[in-house]
Amino acid sequence: MDSCQRIINSAAPMRICDLGGWTDTWFAQHGAIVNIGVYPFVQAQMFVRSRDDQESRINIFAENYGERFSVDDGRLPEGKHALIEAAFSLMRVPDDVAIEVHLYSDAPAGASTGTSAALSVALIGALDMLTPGRLSPYEAARVAQRIETEVLGLQCGVQDQICSAYGGINYIQMSNYPEASVSPIHIPNSLWWELESRLMLVYLGSAHVSSDVHKRVIKNLEASGAEDRRLAGLRQEAERAKNALLCGDFAKLALAMNANTEWQRQMHEGLVGKAAETVIALARRHGAMGWKVNGAGGEGGSLTLLFGPVGTAKRRFARDLAEAVPQARIIPIYLSRFGLRVWESPAE
Repeated sequence: MDSCQRIINSAAPMRICDLGGWTDTWFAQHGAIVNIGVYPFVQAQMFVRSRDDQESRINIFAENYGERFSVDDGRLPEGKHALIEAAFSLMRVPDDVAIEVHLYSDAPAGASTGTSAALSVALIGALDMLTPGRLSPYEAARVAQRIETEVLGLQCGVQDQICSAYGGINYIQMSNYPEASVSPIHIPNSLWWELESRLMLVYLGSAHVSSDVHKRVIKNLEASGAEDRRLAGLRQEAERAKNALLCGDFAKLALAMNANTEWQRQMHEGLVGKAAETVIALARRHGAMGWKVNGAGGEGGSLTLLFGPVGTAKRRFARDLAEAVPQARIIPIYLSRFGLRVWESPAE
Protein backbone atom coordinates (compact mmCIF):
# COMPACT_ATOMS: atom_id res chain seq x y z
CA MET A 1 0.00 0.00 0.00
CA ASP A 2 1.58 3.30 -1.09
CA SER A 3 2.15 6.13 1.41
CA CYS A 4 1.45 3.76 4.31
CA GLN A 5 1.38 5.56 7.67
CA ARG A 6 1.08 2.52 9.97
CA ILE A 7 1.56 -1.24 9.70
CA ILE A 8 -0.39 -3.17 12.34
CA ASN A 9 0.24 -6.89 12.81
CA SER A 10 -1.71 -9.54 14.66
CA ALA A 11 -1.57 -13.31 15.07
CA ALA A 12 -3.89 -15.81 16.77
CA PRO A 13 -3.44 -19.58 17.32
CA MET A 14 -5.92 -22.28 16.39
CA ARG A 15 -7.00 -25.03 18.79
CA ILE A 16 -6.79 -28.80 18.90
CA CYS A 17 -7.98 -31.57 21.22
CA ASP A 18 -11.16 -29.84 22.38
CA LEU A 19 -12.38 -32.18 25.08
CA GLY A 20 -15.92 -31.29 26.10
CA GLY A 21 -16.71 -29.69 22.76
CA TRP A 22 -20.47 -29.53 22.05
CA THR A 23 -21.04 -28.44 25.68
CA ASP A 24 -20.06 -24.82 24.89
CA THR A 25 -23.25 -24.24 22.90
CA TRP A 26 -26.61 -22.59 23.44
CA PHE A 27 -28.45 -25.92 23.59
CA ALA A 28 -26.02 -27.32 26.21
CA GLN A 29 -26.62 -24.20 28.34
CA HIS A 30 -23.58 -24.94 30.51
CA GLY A 31 -20.35 -26.73 29.76
CA ALA A 32 -16.77 -27.65 30.50
CA ILE A 33 -14.03 -27.72 27.87
CA VAL A 34 -10.28 -28.27 27.78
CA ASN A 35 -8.50 -27.26 24.61
CA ILE A 36 -4.95 -26.58 23.47
CA GLY A 37 -3.80 -23.58 21.46
CA VAL A 38 -1.26 -24.38 18.75
CA TYR A 39 0.62 -22.87 15.85
CA PRO A 40 0.29 -22.55 12.86
CA PHE A 41 -1.55 -19.36 13.60
CA VAL A 42 -3.66 -17.00 11.51
CA GLN A 43 -1.85 -13.78 10.64
CA ALA A 44 -3.31 -10.38 9.80
CA GLN A 45 -1.26 -7.44 8.57
CA MET A 46 -3.04 -4.12 8.17
CA PHE A 47 -1.69 -1.18 6.20
CA VAL A 48 -3.24 2.13 7.26
CA ARG A 49 -3.14 5.53 5.60
CA SER A 50 -5.22 8.68 5.24
CA ARG A 51 -8.38 8.17 3.28
CA ASP A 52 -8.83 9.26 -0.31
CA ASP A 53 -12.54 9.75 -1.00
CA GLN A 54 -12.13 8.31 -4.49
CA GLU A 55 -11.01 4.85 -3.37
CA SER A 56 -12.45 1.88 -1.52
CA ARG A 57 -11.98 2.41 2.20
CA ILE A 58 -11.50 -1.27 3.16
CA ASN A 59 -9.52 -3.64 0.94
CA ILE A 60 -8.73 -7.27 1.73
CA PHE A 61 -6.10 -9.64 0.34
CA ALA A 62 -7.03 -13.23 1.25
CA GLU A 63 -3.57 -14.61 0.54
CA ASN A 64 -4.45 -18.30 0.84
CA TYR A 65 -7.04 -17.88 -1.92
CA GLY A 66 -5.02 -15.37 -3.96
CA GLU A 67 -8.07 -13.10 -3.94
CA ARG A 68 -8.47 -9.36 -3.42
CA PHE A 69 -11.80 -7.67 -2.70
CA SER A 70 -13.28 -4.57 -1.12
CA VAL A 71 -15.61 -4.47 1.86
CA ASP A 72 -18.60 -2.22 2.28
CA ASP A 73 -19.19 -2.20 6.05
CA GLY A 74 -22.84 -1.30 5.46
CA ARG A 75 -23.52 -4.30 3.22
CA LEU A 76 -24.87 -7.65 4.40
CA PRO A 77 -21.95 -10.14 4.47
CA GLU A 78 -22.27 -13.01 2.01
CA GLY A 79 -20.23 -15.55 0.08
CA LYS A 80 -17.12 -17.46 1.10
CA HIS A 81 -15.52 -14.39 2.67
CA ALA A 82 -18.60 -13.46 4.72
CA LEU A 83 -16.74 -14.03 8.01
CA ILE A 84 -14.15 -11.43 7.05
CA GLU A 85 -16.76 -8.93 5.91
CA ALA A 86 -18.84 -9.47 9.05
CA ALA A 87 -16.01 -8.34 11.32
CA PHE A 88 -16.36 -4.81 9.99
CA SER A 89 -19.98 -4.59 11.07
CA LEU A 90 -18.88 -4.85 14.72
CA MET A 91 -15.41 -3.27 14.51
CA ARG A 92 -15.96 0.01 12.71
CA VAL A 93 -13.09 1.52 10.75
CA PRO A 94 -12.68 5.29 11.39
CA ASP A 95 -13.94 7.38 8.48
CA ASP A 96 -10.66 9.25 8.03
CA VAL A 97 -8.49 6.21 7.19
CA ALA A 98 -8.24 3.63 4.43
CA ILE A 99 -6.91 0.16 5.18
CA GLU A 100 -5.64 -2.85 3.31
CA VAL A 101 -5.61 -6.11 5.29
CA HIS A 102 -3.58 -9.16 4.31
CA LEU A 103 -4.76 -12.45 5.85
CA TYR A 104 -2.80 -15.70 5.83
CA SER A 105 -2.54 -19.07 7.56
CA ASP A 106 -0.46 -22.20 7.04
CA ALA A 107 -3.40 -24.30 8.26
CA PRO A 108 -5.91 -25.63 5.70
CA ALA A 109 -9.42 -24.24 5.81
CA GLY A 110 -12.04 -26.56 7.27
CA ALA A 111 -9.62 -28.57 9.42
CA SER A 112 -11.97 -28.46 12.45
CA THR A 113 -9.27 -26.66 14.44
CA GLY A 114 -11.04 -23.35 14.97
CA THR A 115 -9.25 -21.60 12.12
CA SER A 116 -12.24 -19.37 11.38
CA ALA A 117 -12.31 -18.27 15.03
CA ALA A 118 -8.57 -17.54 14.88
CA LEU A 119 -9.16 -15.48 11.74
CA SER A 120 -11.85 -13.43 13.48
CA VAL A 121 -9.76 -12.92 16.62
CA ALA A 122 -6.68 -11.86 14.63
CA LEU A 123 -8.72 -9.43 12.52
CA ILE A 124 -10.48 -8.00 15.58
CA GLY A 125 -7.13 -7.52 17.31
CA ALA A 126 -5.76 -5.52 14.38
CA LEU A 127 -8.90 -3.40 13.99
CA ASP A 128 -8.92 -2.71 17.73
CA MET A 129 -5.71 -0.72 17.26
CA LEU A 130 -7.56 1.88 15.16
CA THR A 131 -9.78 3.13 17.97
CA PRO A 132 -9.20 4.33 21.58
CA GLY A 133 -8.96 1.69 24.30
CA ARG A 134 -8.11 -1.99 23.98
CA LEU A 135 -10.14 -5.18 24.18
CA SER A 136 -9.17 -7.76 26.78
CA PRO A 137 -8.66 -11.34 25.53
CA TYR A 138 -12.10 -12.31 26.81
CA GLU A 139 -13.72 -9.28 25.13
CA ALA A 140 -11.99 -10.06 21.83
CA ALA A 141 -13.26 -13.65 22.05
CA ARG A 142 -16.82 -12.46 22.72
CA VAL A 143 -16.78 -10.09 19.74
CA ALA A 144 -15.47 -12.89 17.51
CA GLN A 145 -18.21 -15.24 18.71
CA ARG A 146 -20.87 -12.58 18.12
CA ILE A 147 -19.70 -12.22 14.51
CA GLU A 148 -20.63 -15.84 13.82
CA THR A 149 -23.82 -16.03 15.86
CA GLU A 150 -25.38 -12.56 15.66
CA VAL A 151 -24.12 -11.22 12.32
CA LEU A 152 -23.95 -14.45 10.29
CA GLY A 153 -26.56 -16.48 12.19
CA LEU A 154 -24.36 -19.56 12.47
CA GLN A 155 -24.30 -22.32 15.08
CA CYS A 156 -21.22 -21.52 17.15
CA GLY A 157 -19.89 -22.36 20.61
CA VAL A 158 -17.55 -20.19 22.67
CA GLN A 159 -14.43 -22.30 23.07
CA ASP A 160 -12.67 -21.69 19.74
CA GLN A 161 -12.58 -17.93 20.12
CA ILE A 162 -11.44 -18.18 23.74
CA CYS A 163 -8.55 -20.45 22.81
CA SER A 164 -7.42 -18.11 20.02
CA ALA A 165 -7.59 -15.09 22.31
CA TYR A 166 -5.85 -16.72 25.30
CA GLY A 167 -3.55 -19.33 23.75
CA GLY A 168 -1.94 -22.05 25.87
CA ILE A 169 -3.96 -24.82 27.51
CA ASN A 170 -7.27 -23.75 29.02
CA TYR A 171 -10.04 -25.13 31.16
CA ILE A 172 -13.20 -23.28 30.15
CA GLN A 173 -16.34 -23.39 32.27
CA MET A 174 -19.45 -22.02 30.61
CA SER A 175 -21.89 -21.16 33.38
CA ASN A 176 -24.72 -19.85 31.21
CA TYR A 177 -24.27 -19.58 27.46
CA PRO A 178 -22.40 -17.58 26.26
CA GLU A 179 -20.78 -16.44 29.51
CA ALA A 180 -17.70 -18.42 30.51
CA SER A 181 -14.75 -18.34 32.86
CA VAL A 182 -11.26 -19.25 31.69
CA SER A 183 -8.66 -21.00 33.83
CA PRO A 184 -5.28 -21.34 32.09
CA ILE A 185 -3.64 -24.68 32.86
CA HIS A 186 -0.02 -23.94 33.70
CA ILE A 187 2.35 -26.91 33.53
CA PRO A 188 6.15 -27.13 33.97
CA ASN A 189 8.34 -26.62 30.90
CA SER A 190 9.43 -30.25 30.91
CA LEU A 191 5.80 -31.42 30.78
CA TRP A 192 4.98 -28.82 28.13
CA TRP A 193 7.82 -30.07 25.91
CA GLU A 194 6.87 -33.70 26.48
CA LEU A 195 3.24 -33.04 25.57
CA GLU A 196 4.30 -31.14 22.46
CA SER A 197 6.54 -34.03 21.38
CA ARG A 198 3.76 -36.60 21.82
CA LEU A 199 0.93 -34.78 20.05
CA MET A 200 0.23 -35.04 16.34
CA LEU A 201 -2.37 -33.30 14.19
CA VAL A 202 -3.65 -35.27 11.19
CA TYR A 203 -5.68 -33.45 8.54
CA LEU A 204 -8.00 -35.98 6.93
CA GLY A 205 -7.68 -34.48 3.46
CA SER A 206 -10.99 -32.67 3.03
CA ALA A 207 -12.57 -29.65 4.64
CA HIS A 208 -15.09 -30.21 7.38
CA VAL A 209 -18.47 -28.75 6.47
CA SER A 210 -21.42 -28.57 8.84
CA SER A 211 -23.89 -31.09 7.47
CA ASP A 212 -27.34 -32.57 7.96
CA VAL A 213 -25.74 -34.90 10.52
CA HIS A 214 -24.86 -31.92 12.71
CA LYS A 215 -28.34 -30.46 12.30
CA ARG A 216 -29.88 -33.75 13.44
CA VAL A 217 -27.53 -33.95 16.43
CA ILE A 218 -28.41 -30.40 17.46
CA LYS A 219 -32.11 -31.09 17.10
CA ASN A 220 -31.84 -34.24 19.24
CA LEU A 221 -29.77 -32.49 21.92
CA GLU A 222 -32.18 -29.57 21.97
CA ALA A 223 -35.02 -31.98 22.55
CA SER A 224 -33.26 -34.00 25.27
CA GLY A 225 -32.09 -30.93 27.18
CA ALA A 226 -28.91 -29.68 28.79
CA GLU A 227 -28.58 -32.74 31.05
CA ASP A 228 -28.50 -35.25 28.19
CA ARG A 229 -26.21 -38.08 29.31
CA ARG A 230 -23.92 -37.55 26.31
CA LEU A 231 -23.39 -33.88 27.15
CA ALA A 232 -22.81 -34.88 30.77
CA GLY A 233 -20.23 -37.41 29.58
CA LEU A 234 -18.42 -34.80 27.52
CA ARG A 235 -18.27 -32.40 30.47
CA GLN A 236 -16.86 -35.22 32.58
CA GLU A 237 -14.05 -35.90 30.09
CA ALA A 238 -13.05 -32.24 30.09
CA GLU A 239 -12.77 -32.40 33.87
CA ARG A 240 -10.71 -35.59 33.64
CA ALA A 241 -8.41 -34.03 31.04
CA LYS A 242 -7.85 -30.96 33.22
CA ASN A 243 -6.83 -33.13 36.17
CA ALA A 244 -4.62 -35.31 33.98
CA LEU A 245 -2.74 -32.32 32.60
CA LEU A 246 -2.24 -30.74 36.00
CA CYS A 247 -0.88 -34.07 37.30
CA GLY A 248 1.21 -34.80 34.21
CA ASP A 249 -0.65 -38.08 33.69
CA PHE A 250 -0.58 -38.87 29.95
CA ALA A 251 -2.39 -42.18 30.39
CA LYS A 252 -5.42 -40.45 31.93
CA LEU A 253 -5.29 -37.73 29.29
CA ALA A 254 -5.42 -40.44 26.62
CA LEU A 255 -8.39 -42.08 28.32
CA ALA A 256 -10.23 -38.76 28.33
CA MET A 257 -9.50 -38.23 24.62
CA ASN A 258 -10.72 -41.70 23.68
CA ALA A 259 -13.84 -41.48 25.84
CA ASN A 260 -14.65 -38.04 24.39
CA THR A 261 -14.45 -39.46 20.86
CA GLU A 262 -16.73 -42.31 21.92
CA TRP A 263 -19.29 -39.83 23.28
CA GLN A 264 -19.16 -38.06 19.90
CA ARG A 265 -19.81 -41.39 18.20
CA GLN A 266 -22.80 -41.99 20.48
CA MET A 267 -24.34 -38.67 19.49
CA HIS A 268 -24.29 -39.87 15.87
CA GLU A 269 -22.15 -42.50 14.15
CA GLY A 270 -21.49 -40.00 11.37
CA LEU A 271 -19.53 -37.73 13.72
CA VAL A 272 -16.56 -40.10 13.55
CA GLY A 273 -16.07 -40.44 9.80
CA LYS A 274 -14.61 -43.34 7.84
CA ALA A 275 -11.27 -41.62 7.27
CA ALA A 276 -11.01 -40.85 10.99
CA GLU A 277 -11.73 -44.49 11.87
CA THR A 278 -8.98 -45.65 9.48
CA VAL A 279 -6.46 -43.22 10.95
CA ILE A 280 -7.38 -44.19 14.51
CA ALA A 281 -6.92 -47.90 13.71
CA LEU A 282 -3.52 -47.21 12.13
CA ALA A 283 -2.44 -45.02 15.04
CA ARG A 284 -3.39 -47.73 17.54
CA ARG A 285 -1.27 -50.25 15.66
CA HIS A 286 1.65 -47.84 16.00
CA GLY A 287 1.17 -47.47 19.73
CA ALA A 288 -0.89 -44.28 19.96
CA MET A 289 -2.43 -43.84 23.39
CA GLY A 290 -5.15 -41.31 22.59
CA TRP A 291 -7.20 -39.95 19.71
CA LYS A 292 -9.67 -37.08 19.56
CA VAL A 293 -11.82 -36.14 16.60
CA ASN A 294 -11.38 -32.37 16.53
CA GLY A 295 -14.33 -30.02 16.63
CA ALA A 296 -17.84 -31.28 16.11
CA GLY A 297 -16.67 -34.27 14.05
CA GLY A 298 -18.10 -35.62 10.83
CA GLU A 299 -16.50 -36.32 7.47
CA GLY A 300 -13.31 -34.41 6.76
CA GLY A 301 -11.62 -32.25 9.36
CA SER A 302 -8.83 -33.57 11.55
CA LEU A 303 -7.71 -35.75 14.44
CA THR A 304 -5.45 -35.08 17.41
CA LEU A 305 -3.30 -38.09 18.31
CA LEU A 306 -1.33 -38.68 21.51
CA PHE A 307 1.61 -41.07 21.28
CA GLY A 308 3.85 -42.59 23.91
CA PRO A 309 7.35 -41.38 24.76
CA VAL A 310 9.18 -43.22 21.93
CA GLY A 311 9.45 -40.89 18.93
CA THR A 312 10.07 -43.72 16.48
CA ALA A 313 6.42 -44.79 16.74
CA LYS A 314 5.22 -41.38 15.55
CA ARG A 315 7.59 -41.41 12.62
CA ARG A 316 6.59 -44.94 11.57
CA PHE A 317 2.95 -43.93 11.74
CA ALA A 318 3.68 -40.89 9.57
CA ARG A 319 5.38 -43.06 6.94
CA ASP A 320 2.45 -45.51 6.83
CA LEU A 321 -0.25 -42.83 6.82
CA ALA A 322 0.29 -41.93 3.15
CA GLU A 323 -0.51 -45.49 2.08
CA ALA A 324 -3.45 -46.03 4.44
CA VAL A 325 -5.18 -42.69 3.81
CA PRO A 326 -3.56 -41.09 0.73
CA GLN A 327 -5.47 -37.83 1.05
CA ALA A 328 -4.47 -37.29 4.69
CA ARG A 329 -1.45 -35.30 5.82
CA ILE A 330 0.25 -34.32 9.03
CA ILE A 331 0.17 -30.64 9.98
CA PRO A 332 3.25 -29.69 12.04
CA ILE A 333 2.19 -28.03 15.30
CA TYR A 334 3.79 -26.28 18.25
CA LEU A 335 2.00 -25.45 21.48
CA SER A 336 1.21 -21.77 21.68
CA ARG A 337 2.24 -20.02 24.89
CA PHE A 338 0.46 -16.87 23.70
CA GLY A 339 -2.98 -16.11 22.39
CA LEU A 340 -3.81 -13.01 20.39
CA ARG A 341 -0.70 -10.94 19.71
CA VAL A 342 -0.93 -7.41 18.30
CA TRP A 343 1.99 -5.12 17.51
CA GLU A 344 2.93 -2.26 15.26
CA SER A 345 5.89 -2.34 12.88
CA PRO A 346 8.37 0.50 13.46
CA ALA A 347 8.44 3.32 10.93
CA GLU A 348 11.18 3.06 8.30
